[in-house]
Amino acid sequence: MAGVAITALALLLYSLSFNLKDRVARSFAAILFCLVIVYTAESLSSVMVQRDQLEIWLRVPWIGIVFLPSAYLHFSDALLATTGKPSRGKRSWAVRFCYVASLLFLAALPAGLLVGNLQMNQPPAPYLEPTWLTDLFIVFYLGVMGMSWYNFVRAFRRSITSTGRRRMGYLLVGSIAPSIGAFPFLLFSSGLAARHIITFWLFSVLINFFVGGLVVVMAYAVAFFGVNLPDRTVKSRLFKWILRGPVIASIALALTTIIRRAGESFGLAYNAFVPITMVATILLGEYLITLFFPLLERWFLYGNDKKEIETLHQLEERLITPNDLRQFLETILAALCDRLQSPGAYLVAMNSTGLELIVKVGKTFFDKSLKTDELSRLLTKNGEFEQLFQWGEDALVPLIDQDDEDQLSLMGILGIARANIGDLDENDRQAISAFTERVVLALHDRRLQEGVFRSIGELSSKVAYIQQLRAAARYDQSGMLLGDVPLESADITQIVKDALTHFWGGPKLTESPLIKLKVVQDAANSSDGNTANALRSILRDAIERTKPKGDRRFTAEWVLYNILDMKFLEGKKVREIAMRLAMSEADLYRKQRIAIEAVARAIMDMENQNGQVSSLEKNNQIDYN
Repeated sequence: MAGVAITALALLLYSLSFNLKDRVARSFAAILFCLVIVYTAESLSSVMVQRDQLEIWLRVPWIGIVFLPSAYLHFSDALLATTGKPSRGKRSWAVRFCYVASLLFLAALPAGLLVGNLQMNQPPAPYLEPTWLTDLFIVFYLGVMGMSWYNFVRAFRRSITSTGRRRMGYLLVGSIAPSIGAFPFLLFSSGLAARHIITFWLFSVLINFFVGGLVVVMAYAVAFFGVNLPDRTVKSRLFKWILRGPVIASIALALTTIIRRAGESFGLAYNAFVPITMVATILLGEYLITLFFPLLERWFLYGNDKKEIETLHQLEERLITPNDLRQFLETILAALCDRLQSPGAYLVAMNSTGLELIVKVGKTFFDKSLKTDELSRLLTKNGEFEQLFQWGEDALVPLIDQDDEDQLSLMGILGIARANIGDLDENDRQAISAFTERVVLALHDRRLQEGVFRSIGELSSKVAYIQQLRAAARYDQSGMLLGDVPLESADITQIVKDALTHFWGGPKLTESPLIKLKVVQDAANSSDGNTANALRSILRDAIERTKPKGDRRFTAEWVLYNILDMKFLEGKKVREIAMRLAMSEADLYRKQRIAIEAVARAIMDMENQNGQVSSLEKNNQIDYN
């Protein structure tokens, strides 16, 4: 009984933690709450010896028993509504009526009307005598349970997909156990149980195992309601929760009970082995779950997706985070400074916003002033750099990367403070070259990972929408008709790029999904009603938002704006733009991608600001009226 109570409590906490927003999960939580009350009170009553305490704990389970049929009917109604058959009023009123009836039965419990006096010395166990109201409650119990199972069968028949029917079948079978396990058989079969005591206890033990197992089956089926996660994630989370909670707790309770009762046979009611066994069971169980659950997960939950999921896990374990990259580069620069006896070193790179100091060690000129313009010109020039050249008191090493198309691009510059090229011998130059190769390799891998993350970010919103449709249509196929894919779930960067490509006219502009944005519709209404011109003006405003302050220049800070202006507004060719900005075409495409992302963010910011302004105007209008 304690094991069933622990299992029900753990599954109740699971429902409250992960899918409480779903109606089916909430109603199932009510069933679990009733089971927790019933089995906790019954397990406690089994160890009570005083009459008054025993009578109290034998009455407490009836709090859960009287509400169990109402919770079942509520659960079946929510389940049937999920399959696309919402209540038209009859089922909802029936659920309300049953809860009111349960409250009335509960009110009769303290007065001794629902159950009678305690029979303490009658085998096989103490029990409360039935009354006339007990008979009426049993009729209510069986009638409501029959209605609930009828709804379960209807929900099962309405399920079309094989997965939906299978999980509805789990619910249909699993729902039998709690209703039977909580039924007060001893009130009506005490004479039969007294004649067959061994059979009674064996039957009770089997029923408790039966209830505990089928409650888990029900919880497994309910765990998929209200969540948009893949099935493997739901299964993994639920099974790990069950192993770490009910399984370990029940095993620890069983072993400590055995140790305690074994000690009683030797005259030691409580010995040191009881807490030692409990602690050892918990620690060993958690250790075994941590050690072997990944193997169980791989064998039983991944299925045909094992290769792809293992690849993602390896990426998660081996990816280079910005902090990992910084630590690695600091180690390289420190080793380089130690090799050349330099007071400091630094690594700079050009990103979408200009010059960026990635990492530095020791004392460098960055501690005092940053010659932004001069160093920016070195980065944007991107010409044929020497392997090592002098820049004031520092020695600079260009970091050249080669892509898959054998295109060379400048990733950044490694600076060595107060290092004179003329004082470096051949060994020093070879050491610098070796350190530079490691830096380029790290930056190259980090760039590849950033591309992967961008792709994952673009994919995640679409996948989330697909999972949402999949979850909605799991039991009700009409859930596939939730509506069009929202703009936020689409590849907004690609949509903006298409619209910019046909900036001066074309179907990618006139038929762009961006026309549905409120900021575009407002712009069209305030002008001549031409949505293409309105979208063109919004795109132009978004491009202007990427423009730095001051006069136009061809430096790092102006790279994004210059690309957008020359490529889409002026319509120049890629080769011409690359020559004008002194960069390779491969590097130009990378910067163009960043520039389009900046335009997309600006458009969404404009849309959000427009929505806030409209909301404020509406509120002001309401207050004014």
